[in-house]
Amino acid sequence: MTSPTTNFALQNQTTSSTVYAYISGYALDNGNSLFLLQSDGRTFYYPSNPSSTGSPLEANCAIALGAPGNTVTVTIPHLAGARIWFSVDNTLTFLLNPANGGPVGLVEPAVTNPSDPNINTNWGFAEFTYNSSQLFVNISYVDFVSLPIALTLADNSGNTQHVAGLPANGLDTICSGLAAQQASDNAGWGSLIVKAPNGSNLRALSPIQGITINSNLFSGYYDNYVNQVWNKYTSQPLAIDTQASFGVVNGQVDPNTGLMNFSGSASYGKPSASDIFSCNTGPFVNNGVIEQGAITARFSAAFNRSTLLIDETQPSGGPSSYYQISPTNHYARVVHAANIGGVGYAFPYDDVTPNGGDNQSGSVFSGNPQLLTVAVGGGNAAAGLTTQK
Repeated sequence: MTSPTTNFALQNQTTSSTVYAYISGYALDNGNSLFLLQSDGRTFYYPSNPSSTGSPLEANCAIALGAPGNTVTVTIPHLAGARIWFSVDNTLTFLLNPANGGPVGLVEPAVTNPSDPNINTNWGFAEFTYNSSQLFVNISYVDFVSLPIALTLADNSGNTQHVAGLPANGLDTICSGLAAQQASDNAGWGSLIVKAPNGSNLRALSPIQGITINSNLFSGYYDNYVNQVWNKYTSQPLAIDTQASFGVVNGQVDPNTGLMNFSGSASYGKPSASDIFSCNTGPFVNNGVIEQGAITARFSAAFNRSTLLIDETQPSGGPSSYYQISPTNHYARVVHAANIGGVGYAFPYDDVTPNGGDNQSGSVFSGNPQLLTVAVGGGNAAAGLTTQK
């Protein structure tokens, strides 16, 4: 069982002396109430129910990280749905909404709302859960890429896990890759690049966030590939290893209904590009059935990686076989290529891994954590544990 609290060492590896961190989540030992950490890195803040939507925080939650190379150690309790946020050269604005029967709502920064007060701020986050069983942390590019973030987790047994993340120029590399893909196929990848007011690269949106802004983006992009998949698996089965008690299930397209049916446990119509990028809309909507969820994760991951025409058993292969057939999720391809070590969540089921294969999700986890070091900026992304100050 883990301790009621644990420490994070937050390190400024940017070139700016104006860097802030924020910690948010839902307190598992306090009725799942909304939690933020105050600016001193030690005082817990459980917001009271505001009287109106869009109310400001009643506490200062901007943790100043100091000059480049400085490390600030903070203390957090057991949290679910938690994030470590970072911003450079400006603070972030968080707002509160009334509880309405649940916990107080946190209005988080958004990258698709042009009126969001944080829209021109350089910010990013890592995700984590800290419960009685373990600390689990990952760097996420499911929504967008901006600031490089690296993770190092040391446990009480002397073990260390490290995810190096992006180098300092990682965002520029990704934007260049998206621009090159746009020049190659004119499919819309260039529209994922977001510029700052000064013309520099601010962030790169994921395809699903790009579609949120422009619903016509990538319309029809996967249609030919989906048709080829449907044709292939009309005459032969597709085997999906659920990697759970359900074992391997076989799916085949019924020519009468046009549905891909898996052993009576799940059925799928043809997905659109938006469905594939999101992994949870259209035929991929989660209906709460555990077996279907396991199939959906592996089926949609195979679409994003474009491996369904390569192998009749999924998941299969490894990183060298992903994104090799056009069309594919070039955002995920470019993001993985830019990361040191090639890992980090680039779409919702990027943690799907063949048995014995290389996990692509960029996560660290332990049941007896000692210290999580999170470095922002990429300047020390390939290093291990850092000295606290």
